[in-house]
Amino acid sequence: MKKLNPEKLFVSLRPGITLLNPIIPRRYTLTHSDTTAELFLTIGRTYAYEEIGAMRDEVRAKWVFTDNQYKLYVYVYVGGPFKKNIAAMRYRIFVKELPLALQALRYGDKLFFKNHPPLNFAPIWVHFESIYPELSHTEFWGMPEQYR
Repeated sequence: MKKLNPEKLFVSLRPGITLLNPIIPRRYTLTHSDTTAELFLTIGRTYAYEEIGAMRDEVRAKWVFTDNQYKLYVYVYVGGPFKKNIAAMRYRIFVKELPLALQALRYGDKLFFKNHPPLNFAPIWVHFESIYPELSHTEFWGMPEQYR
């Protein structure tokens, strides 16, 4: 697993979000620069859609409370208008880079996790979104604690 370089992570909080609260609604939008390898994490009450580029290589996440527990739902857009082989390649890239993205989310919101210790052990469910059924599914990716 690649290690996060904290010096390349830039975090911004939107209005209505503090370093400690709320849990819901709390949404994460993670984007990056291919040229500088910098990561940009925006934490808000809604996703930062205006920061999402045409390539749709962002990672979005939100906290939900269901079945009597908090869960972190993560969304990645694998492919729609792309050819199937390109969507499959995007899927492989997301799977490879997702641990780094989850590290960035966990590190970028570390005071929030410190203030809400049980959330470190909440299940992470990743939703791979695609028009191709074999690439459109949900996987369990552990807990935020694993991505310190």
